[in-house]
Amino acid sequence: MKHTFDPTTLREYDIRGIIGETLGPDDARAIGRGFATMLREAGGTTVAVGYDGRVSSPMLEHALVEGLTASGCDVVRIGMGPTPMLYYAEASSEEVHGGIQITGSHNPANYNGFKMVFLGRPFFGEDILELGRRAEAGAWIDGQGEVVSREVFEDYVERLLEGLSGIDFDTLSGLRIGWDAGNGAAGPALEALAARLPGEHHLLFTEVDGSFPNHHPDPTVPENLEDLRRLVASKNLDFGVAFDGDGDRIGAVDGEGRIIWGDQLLMIYAEDLLARLPNATIIADVKASRALFDRVAELGGKPLMWKTGHSLIKSKMKEIGAPLAGEMSGHVFFADTYYGFDDALYAAVRLIAASARLGKSVTELRSAMPAMVNTPELRFQVHETRKFAAIDEVKARMARSPHAVDTTDGVRVSTPDGWWLLRASNTQDVLVARAESESEEGLARLVAQIDEQLAASGLGRGPQAGH
Repeated sequence: MKHTFDPTTLREYDIRGIIGETLGPDDARAIGRGFATMLREAGGTTVAVGYDGRVSSPMLEHALVEGLTASGCDVVRIGMGPTPMLYYAEASSEEVHGGIQITGSHNPANYNGFKMVFLGRPFFGEDILELGRRAEAGAWIDGQGEVVSREVFEDYVERLLEGLSGIDFDTLSGLRIGWDAGNGAAGPALEALAARLPGEHHLLFTEVDGSFPNHHPDPTVPENLEDLRRLVASKNLDFGVAFDGDGDRIGAVDGEGRIIWGDQLLMIYAEDLLARLPNATIIADVKASRALFDRVAELGGKPLMWKTGHSLIKSKMKEIGAPLAGEMSGHVFFADTYYGFDDALYAAVRLIAASARLGKSVTELRSAMPAMVNTPELRFQVHETRKFAAIDEVKARMARSPHAVDTTDGVRVSTPDGWWLLRASNTQDVLVARAESESEEGLARLVAQIDEQLAASGLGRGPQAGH
């Protein structure tokens, strides 16, 4: 038995494809066989399996479990839920050595995929390529694993509530919060969580529906937050929280309807955390605002700029023992009193906790941030073979620049106007750019520098590539 994956499905951080075109049950079975083989070779025996609310997820789950058991791994099936519930099942149990969540995350409804954890660390990059090579060769161990079902939902929701430990619930009784689950997999857990939280809660779209009838579940896109903003405004709520399709990314708006971006949320979390853990290192990706890095330093923490990508950030956190990290895209990782994985429900609880401990409303915390003007994420279509080469050319040209140049992930150049970034996407054939300044004029000069670098590598800005 051998299996060849469609090459577009084996991605940097996960495996993802279009159901019936590039991804199906045979792929799921082969993923199970390869993952189980690699886990057994590393000394593991048991894998937790969960899935999101997409129509195709139960079918893929069935085939994945077949593959895992055929290569001798025992499977703990936890059923439908958000990705962080699967991470929780893996992290909180001594006898579980790996985890696989079937999820298309925030992709369109006809997509699906797999996010994996291996012996407590993210399974990505080279691991995924190795899984592909083994399938190609049919290099799998044979065996006969057992399957059990385990109910972790209640334990998971209780664990989320621990994010408020030490805070007097009476002080939170006046809180009024809006929530938007976007018909994603976090809906049922959100309902259970909100029922146990102090205060008043208004919930939108908690029914799991893989066709996403109300809006697309990606909280980094402003139009997807419109329903939440209307809810906060109409009910005069303190703030609102939204989730992506599988519940590992958070979006938020304050009481005035202003979006609180990933790096701005991190500023709030950092202020709360550094009051308890002075000197802690806090990691953010290269797309994050200079205001965040400055704020962490000002609060006595050590800011660290790292590569974009949830698997890369999680790995770096583990390596250096950082208690907090986050990305512009809304992945937030707490390892101070949690497990270090990205969990948007837990991040929402920690936002309530931070506001309570700091004695300021979320709106006040958002108002205190410096006013920056920035571009959204600009994406330029570029041929796969050119994307990394083009970045290398920019690096070479910028080596002679009088400005500070950071090459952690692409090229990030700081000038008196602010900063600009150009990097190659790990998941698409695009270059990603961003710029930030304190003035519109400064921003225009920074964007002109990006255009200049693209032109020097023979790349026009052209039509904007979509998400």
